[in-house]
Amino acid sequence: MVDLEQYLPILIFLFIAAGLSALFVFLPMGVSRLTGSHAPTAEKLSEYECGFPAFDDSRSQFDVRFYLVAILFLIFDLEAAFLFPWAVSLDFTGWTGWATMVVFLVELVIGFAYAWKVGALEWD
Repeated sequence: MVDLEQYLPILIFLFIAAGLSALFVFLPMGVSRLTGSHAPTAEKLSEYECGFPAFDDSRSQFDVRFYLVAILFLIFDLEAAFLFPWAVSLDFTGWTGWATMVVFLVELVIGFAYAWKVGALEWD
């Protein structure tokens, strides 16, 4: 039978983490309501990320270039996320790690050149 007392510190840690998370989320909202800084206006509630008003119907079509830009961003963001650990551990991975990363970067450059050639980076 497993001794469950060894899991008590983990359980305490989870309760403290959940409590602090709730505190960081709900305390600023409560303070803003109490101090009067929560005053929604038409300007504050306007669109700020996408630049056009929300649709009435969620199934409405819009330009596919939003998806293309998001996918390209994710691809090149992941590239940067892979480059740092690779650069830090290059002395452990040796020539095999270096060759693998060169193949990875060549694939990304080919993908970037293709996206540039087909005009995925153009915004009219």
